[in-house]
This record gives sequence, C-alpha cells and structure tokens, in this order.
Amino acid sequence: MADDDKKPIIKKVKKVEGGGAHGGAWKVAYADFVTAMMAFFMLLWLLNVAPPETLAGLADYFSPTSAAVIGNTGSDSINPPSEDAEGMNPSPLVIISDPGKPQTGPSEGKEKGGKGDSKLDELAERIKDQEDLAFEDLQEQLRLAIQQSPQLSEMSDQVIMEITDEGMKIQLVDKDRRAMFKSGTDDLYGYAKAMIAAVGDSVATLPNRLTIEGHTDGGAFSGPNGSTNWELSADRANAARRVLDETGVTNDRIAEVIGKASTDPIFPDNPFKSENRRITILVLREAPVVPPSAGN
Repeated sequence: MADDDKKPIIKKVKKVEGGGAHGGAWKVAYADFVTAMMAFFMLLWLLNVAPPETLAGLADYFSPTSAAVIGNTGSDSINPPSEDAEGMNPSPLVIISDPGKPQTGPSEGKEKGGKGDSKLDELAERIKDQEDLAFEDLQEQLRLAIQQSPQLSEMSDQVIMEITDEGMKIQLVDKDRRAMFKSGTDDLYGYAKAMIAAVGDSVATLPNRLTIEGHTDGGAFSGPNGSTNWELSADRANAARRVLDETGVTNDRIAEVIGKASTDPIFPDNPFKSENRRITILVLREAPVVPPSAGN
C-alpha cells in the first residue's frame, strides 16, 4: 500500500504549433497590399481627371525652386488733371500707379501647353516684376530731379508718369500759359528742353528702347508747304528725340518716332484743351528671349 502512494505524477502538455499556411499573418499582409494598390489606382485616376491648371499648380507647389513675386507697391492712383480741377492748386507731379491685371496664383493664366509654357510664363512674370521695380526707381529719380531744380519745379504739374502693360509712359503736356513749343513750330522753349533732357538723363541708365510720340490738339493747322497737324506732331516728336540724343540716349534705342496729330487726346471730350498738346516718351518693356526649343 505504501508503494502505491508514491507513484510519480505525469503531466501531459499538448503543444500546438502553427503551421505556415494555416496561420493568419498572411491575411494581414495581403490586406495591406490590396489597400495600397487601391490607393495607387485612385491616385492615377485623380491625376487623369484633374485639369491641366490644377496639375500645374501642384507641380509649382512641390517644385524645389521658388521665387517671391514682388508686385507693384505704388501708392494710391492719381488721375490726370481734369477740367473740374481748374482753379485749384496743381499737383506738383502726377504719378499714376500701375493699373495692371490683378495678382494671380502660380497656376492662373497659364495656357494648356505643358510644363514648357508654364516655365516661360513664370520667366515673363519675373522679368515684368523686375521692370516694374526699375520703372519705380525711374519715377523716383525724375521726381527728385524736378524737385531739386528751380526751373523744372515750375513744370512739375506738366509731367504725368504712368506704368502700363507696354512700359513706363512719361507725358510732358502743355498748359494754357506755358506751352513747350513755340506756336505752330517744333522749336522748344528752354524750360521744355531742360525737362526733356532730365528725362533723357534718367532713362539713359536703362537698356530699354523708347517710343517717342508727338500730339497736337484738335485745332486746325496749316503750315508752310501745306503741312498739317500730322507733320507738326511728327516734327515735335523728332525734336524731342534730338534732345534725348544729346543726353546720351543713342539712336539704336529709339524704336519709333511717331506723329499722331490729334488722334489720341488725353481729354476726348475737349479736343481743344491745351493738355492734349504733348510729347509722350514710352520706355518699352523688353520681351524675354525665347529659346529655340521652346516652340517644339
């Protein structure tokens, strides 16, 4: 009996081992793979249905190179003198802010021409921003030159400066009691010649080409040999060109010398107003050089 009480106790443990194909780990991996493939094909579908403008915006967003766009920081716009302003103190200098197009995002205004066109548009925009800054500096130089000269300061209300899509427009206008040219001729008064020379000194520092326009008022004119306002306006524009040439603006920078007679008045409702008689000097914007492969 005592031997029976000392029998060893044997504990049997059943060891269960997972066998490769019978486990569940592969299901988790497969589910991850299917999810990734679904996301990938959804991305391809979204890229296929997205418009080119959106794709261009995404490309610009992830582009490693970026440039800060500097807009025109001009002050409030000042309009040219009007008839209602007569009798009031004239503005010492009229500067019209750039009325250009509103600021656009990197993907707006781009044609559906692919990446090449978007790069050209970006280059053109950068050049325009740089030219705007140069034009603003030119405005400041002229403003200071006029203020510091007693002779030019008397003509400060006859200078209108404006930055446009074509470039920087500088208009030197007549006043009722202060004309720039002797009546019916292309002979400049001394103060008018000094003003054009001041403009020449300022624009001589820029590489841009110039267009010079002569304008008359709507009054009929009949000069020697049957000349009209057309010949008179052209002669006056050429007289301004000669003054610019004396200040260092070389002939290769002159794009055009044009006589417009009375076809482009500042005040269309009053074609006989003295301010319609003027010289316009347009500092042209320079178009960016397009590489030969850009059009392919």
